Amino acid sequence: MRSERLLSIMLLLQTHGQLPAGDLAERLEVSVRTVMRDVEALSSAGVPVYTVRGPHGGIALLPGYRTNVTGMTADEARALFVLLSDHAHTELGLGQALGSALRKLMAALPAPHRPDADLASRRILIDPVRWRGGPARPAVDLAVLQQAVFDDRRLRLRYRHGRDNRVRSYTLDPYGLVNKAGVWYLVADHRGEPALFRADRALSAGLLDEPVRRRDGLELADVWDGLRRHIDHIPAPLPVTVSVHRDILGRFLRIHEADLAGPPPATDGQPERVPVQLHFRSLAAAEALLAFGADAEVLAPAELRRALARKAAEAAACYDGT
Repeated sequence: MRSERLLSIMLLLQTHGQLPAGDLAERLEVSVRTVMRDVEALSSAGVPVYTVRGPHGGIALLPGYRTNVTGMTADEARALFVLLSDHAHTELGLGQALGSALRKLMAALPAPHRPDADLASRRILIDPVRWRGGPARPAVDLAVLQQAVFDDRRLRLRYRHGRDNRVRSYTLDPYGLVNKAGVWYLVADHRGEPALFRADRALSAGLLDEPVRRRDGLELADVWDGLRRHIDHIPAPLPVTVSVHRDILGRFLRIHEADLAGPPPATDGQPERVPVQLHFRSLAAAEALLAFGADAEVLAPAELRRALARKAAEAAACYDGT
């Protein structure tokens, strides 16, 4: 709707000060001509918006002009108050600031929308932390990583890798921090290539007196999306067929949901054992199935059966005679 678009233009200009008409058009998914008509409508309505000509021109609001959020819809107000639990904000030192900001936002909401927003904040909670374990605690002060991100400075990081437990040092160009399922990650370039570092594996971190050297045109969301896709992609998955006992089928499917090669079988009305098709990155990753013992028998491939038999024999020998 045009009224929502006009409000969006005002809020974008308040946030950024001045924006080219092309940028506004791209953000709002309309043409430049539509943006210029909207700017003319805002000016006619008394909003102090003006255009600046030239190569560094654009559209801007007079300094000091602010608008309230009276144009916000009920659904938009409700969405803002369905928030993550405060773990991430607290770890960044922003817990109190978040509460203060929400109180100010509530006061600025149109009166008819306040009850819905308040109800959403009390009835819906999104907690990204997995059961059993809680969020990982960074070994270094998260504020150092945050400062490097906000101050656009390079970072020197000593880091212990999970794959081989070796400690290495890196000079990084940070893009930002990502909290995924309660775990903090630093997204950065290392020698011009994207890299991902778990904050709880960082042994030390120090800011360098050098400006960050990010690749042009890339933002945190762009780099994160590429890294995430690379991690999630399995170029040559190992297909595995497992015969799962009906009594543990529900728990098995929950644990190996990400490894399913197709739709999960129903947990009700099944025979005593249910075949489940999975895929894994490697033979070593599939060896985790041994944790279910005889309740989850690997039927194929044969090489995985042999690997599990060997590990089971080694475990039995360890406990033999005790």
